[in-house]
Amino acid sequence: MKAFVMKEIGRVAFMEKPVPEPGPNDAIIRTTRALICTSDSHTVQGGIGPRQDLTLGHEAVGVVHAVGGGVRDFQPGDRVLVGAITPDWGDLATQNGYPSQSGGPLGGFKFANSKDGVFADYFHVNEADANLAKIPDTISDELAVYCADMMSTGFVGAEHGHIPIGGTVAVLAQGPVGLMATVGARLRGAGRVIGVESVPDRQRLARMYGADDIIDFTSEDVIERIDELTGGQGVDTAIEALGADITFQTAVKITKPGGTISNIGYYGEGEFVHIPRVAWGVGMADKTITTGLCPGGRLRMERLLRVLETKRVDPSHLTTHTFSFDEMERAFEVSDKKLEDVIKVMITF
Repeated sequence: MKAFVMKEIGRVAFMEKPVPEPGPNDAIIRTTRALICTSDSHTVQGGIGPRQDLTLGHEAVGVVHAVGGGVRDFQPGDRVLVGAITPDWGDLATQNGYPSQSGGPLGGFKFANSKDGVFADYFHVNEADANLAKIPDTISDELAVYCADMMSTGFVGAEHGHIPIGGTVAVLAQGPVGLMATVGARLRGAGRVIGVESVPDRQRLARMYGADDIIDFTSEDVIERIDELTGGQGVDTAIEALGADITFQTAVKITKPGGTISNIGYYGEGEFVHIPRVAWGVGMADKTITTGLCPGGRLRMERLLRVLETKRVDPSHLTTHTFSFDEMERAFEVSDKKLEDVIKVMITF
């Protein structure tokens, strides 16, 4: 089969690999749609260390090609969604309520990390009964694939944000994850959502997805503007959806005492992320910092599919570019270098 891989830090290419075989409880999926994520760029740049000939990608849907003898609920021909996170459900971290951390920190993040990812004609899924979800006939592959990561990650930012009904929320960065965090904040009952973004197309989408106010950090001071919008109180919840030290510091500064900084950004470089001392109340301002990797698993994916079925959100507006798998090198370049006002790149197989 054909696979799109990280040859080494800073270099990607196609290569031929054998079609994987399922273990007793596993499945092999024939890929039909996939999305390119900024995390793939971080990986190629060395964000998780050197990898050689590792198949990239972690957002995909497809059709079951083969299953192991112990798989009960899925069979060849089923159209399925696979979460970007595929935990080991017997792991102690999973049993403790943190499935994305099974097997160690970020251990549930297997695709394009500890095993080959989904940018291939076929890919392997561990514990199929627990990590696959059947896609309803009413939902297209182009929509369902957004559940794998973008919706799941954006929503967990809102879920971990302890948003009070009617509360104020600031979402810092309105990329694909930030836009879904904006949706998630509205779904969780926020009374006011403030989007921080400078790119016009992303500002437009932020408003469409529920942002009440937009702050362009290139033309106005974010902290001063949020102070004005909240009457000097600060926000109940700040969601950091970029993964930049300065943005994280801003999130701490704009959050009121007793509020929550919910971090879903991927910090792909630098040794430290800094907490502003005074804005943190020199450590005593009752500001909670939460972090989270989107949870995986069948139940999570089925719930997200239900959000699509009931038309609570239409993530298809995020797709700005579509390429065939044969065009993957160009597709990755567009996503990696943020060319042509890209937001999200869809890959068809």
